[in-house]
Amino acid sequence: MTTKTNTRAGVLALGMAGVLALAGCSGSAATGPESSDEPQSGGTVHMLQNTDFSYLDPARGWDGGVNAFYRLMYRGLMMQTAGDAEDPNAIVPDLATSAGEPSEDGLTWTYTLKDDIFFDNGDPITSAEVKFGISRAWDPQIGIGSPYLKSVIDAPEGYEGPYVTGDLPTIETPDDKTIVFHLKEPFREFDNVLAQANAVPFPEGTGGGDEFINDVIASGPYTLESYTPGSSISLVRNEYWEPESDDVREAYPDAWEVEIGIDPATIDERMVAGQGTDGNAIASRIQGATLPRLQTPELQDRAIAAEAYCLTYMGLNTTKEPFDDVRVRQAVNWALDRSTVQNVSGGSQLADPATTIIPPAVTGHKDFDLYPSDDMAGDPEKAKELLAEAGYEDGVSFTLDIRSNDIAQAQAEAVQESLLDAGIEVELNVIDAAIFYETIGTPSQQHNAAITGWCPDWASSASTFIPPLFDGDNILEKGNSNLAQLDEADVNSRIDEIMAMEDIEEANAAWGDLDEQIMELAPIAPLVLEKSIFVPGENIAGYYPNTNMTDLTIIGLKDPSKG
Repeated sequence: MTTKTNTRAGVLALGMAGVLALAGCSGSAATGPESSDEPQSGGTVHMLQNTDFSYLDPARGWDGGVNAFYRLMYRGLMMQTAGDAEDPNAIVPDLATSAGEPSEDGLTWTYTLKDDIFFDNGDPITSAEVKFGISRAWDPQIGIGSPYLKSVIDAPEGYEGPYVTGDLPTIETPDDKTIVFHLKEPFREFDNVLAQANAVPFPEGTGGGDEFINDVIASGPYTLESYTPGSSISLVRNEYWEPESDDVREAYPDAWEVEIGIDPATIDERMVAGQGTDGNAIASRIQGATLPRLQTPELQDRAIAAEAYCLTYMGLNTTKEPFDDVRVRQAVNWALDRSTVQNVSGGSQLADPATTIIPPAVTGHKDFDLYPSDDMAGDPEKAKELLAEAGYEDGVSFTLDIRSNDIAQAQAEAVQESLLDAGIEVELNVIDAAIFYETIGTPSQQHNAAITGWCPDWASSASTFIPPLFDGDNILEKGNSNLAQLDEADVNSRIDEIMAMEDIEEANAAWGDLDEQIMELAPIAPLVLEKSIFVPGENIAGYYPNTNMTDLTIIGLKDPSKG
């Protein structure tokens, strides 16, 4: 779920009022110091994290943090280009020699593999391994990652992946270098689909069940040396990775060390202090409480801001009472005090109130607010009127699923407090952050609502925002991204119509109009657009942070002798 900007650098302004100057751009990268110190080969880069990655298996994982980590270990036919590129949103060949060649009717796409591409055991990667790895996305147990392969590539009815069903005939491998995909319908953005994390090769017959829970078979520049779930991950160089075959990954460090389970306040403290190996470290965004400390010249030089382009929202389960009534869902949107949610998310420096599904930084955004209130503080009286119309004169209650981290819980408590003024009681259900997305993405385990986030998987179109969240055809038993379980015929048909449009500008305008149409149904309550400020170690170079997926493959150390 990624978008990036082509804005590269500019000194970050931290004025006396603590206001961060954020450059206007369409996506991910950052504004910050452009160091003259270039990354050098060698040394170890450290990562400090509060939460473990969801899965090391890219067929299962699908969130910004782990998607960035996958780029170190796995390669696909296509990939998003480097974070420091002139157009970081571009999709470029990776294992393929070029972009796909569509047939005249757009229903088949053909790719040719490069030479000198290998797994970490030295075995060559052929079209058969690419086909096998991609077909894992259909497995009912492990195929809970990115949904685009399954939604776009044709497959026999009832197909359940290579371990259950066997061969997928709609992906052809006429020889070791050629792979041909048959699509359900023409899809002009198919190269982008093959840049998704789960479109990677694996040796035939591997990775069934839980085999890859704590292990990997790498095709990228690094392979797994050790993994202690919830504690640490160590990556070392994959000796069979050929740099000449890879036009994006620089892979400067000799190793990566990930330290997991650190309290966020401790992470901030360590990054600000920058002692020892923390000078060679990167970490998640700085918390709001730490921002006032970023006033010294040294910290101003290190601080980098990344624009908001991901939506934090509350999904409202339209299949469960009380949210099976559109008036109750609308009441929630009227009652929400988004200014308070903004404050607990770090204030104006780290968050903007959200009123639409598509963020302003994503192509296709339309500016509107169907549930306006003074200062974004909510309108509980309007909400009460709607609840009364729905037969809930005495109010309603629901259970809200949230992640077990400080910001998510603070956001949930702000929602809880603001809705109470409208007679809406909220019970919070805290879920371990490591399994949160899998849990809420399993409808049988989902409660009435959940606070989560969504980032576009590519920047040039809102096609990766609206369909995954609101297309009724995307409601799955596992790996479900349509948390609202919205299945409206007019929405589904309009999605199909827009996806079929050949004029991308026409399509993007249509996505904005559909955003407004969906918000009238209120299957979600937009909360905030979260911006980020990062403070990398002073020995880090090539760092272009992203609120969703920072490109780790171009990061290195200025002086590897210090790492």
